[in-house]
Amino acid sequence: MSVYRLAAFADEADPSIDGQIKALLRNGVDFLEIRGVDGQNIADISNEKAREVKAKLDASGLSVWSLGSPFGKIGIHDDFAPHLEKFRRALENCAIFGCSRMRVFSFYVDRKLIEAPPVSSGEAGNAVFAEKKAIFEEVKERLSVFLEEAGRAGITLCHENEKGIYGERAADCLDIQRALPGLRAVFDPANFIQAGEDTVKAVGMLEPFIEYLHIKDALRGSGEIVPAGHGDAHIAEILRHYRKGVLTIEPHLRVFKGLELIEHGTERRSEIGNAFSTADEAFDAACAALKKII
Repeated sequence: MSVYRLAAFADEADPSIDGQIKALLRNGVDFLEIRGVDGQNIADISNEKAREVKAKLDASGLSVWSLGSPFGKIGIHDDFAPHLEKFRRALENCAIFGCSRMRVFSFYVDRKLIEAPPVSSGEAGNAVFAEKKAIFEEVKERLSVFLEEAGRAGITLCHENEKGIYGERAADCLDIQRALPGLRAVFDPANFIQAGEDTVKAVGMLEPFIEYLHIKDALRGSGEIVPAGHGDAHIAEILRHYRKGVLTIEPHLRVFKGLELIEHGTERRSEIGNAFSTADEAFDAACAALKKII
């Protein structure tokens, strides 16, 4: 018996909730990490729509594992107030779905700040590093507001490493996790590969904070997403660190309807594979690849 339980971003199989349910059931996946449904990003759906989706999932014996939200995917200097209002509404939908987790991000920042040493390095006398320290304080402040709101709602927030945000690199993710004890981590190995990181070293650094994993693999250099086990992310070795728990399959093996609702600009589209003729085929291949590794 596997020590893992599987979730998936089933919006990559089908934008409709009915199609997502079919994809999960035929692949034996218990949980949905809900991100897009019936043409809407999860941050934008109404309470009424959430209840409709929950009823369909209940009837199929499926559950929502986590809200795959886009919160924290705005610029660090963008207006935070409307973003926070959407976040509060999403917390209400977590309660409707019966899930206790939401993934978040640490805000888009200038590339020069990502490339600067982590604030924990103690470097001084460098203007870029001083700017990074100031931005880190703003990242902490915004995430702290999220954490305070989520705490009152009984929701665990999980920070995902992502290209272009403050927490792109493992060392910066570690600084965030240490600074915010209530925050957990979503470990995405493909995102670390695309950032030029060593995924095995990264999982060793972040292991105490990891709540769950996103499973996708990538080729070093091009950053192209490939089925788990076919890239340079060392998925099998990572799973030896993370010995049990929930794994969310995030295929990204085919450009899918609704991608524009979650991407920041166009730079990520070229990294998504297109080796499969249909979304269902790509989704099934991603599920099969992970099961083979397990």
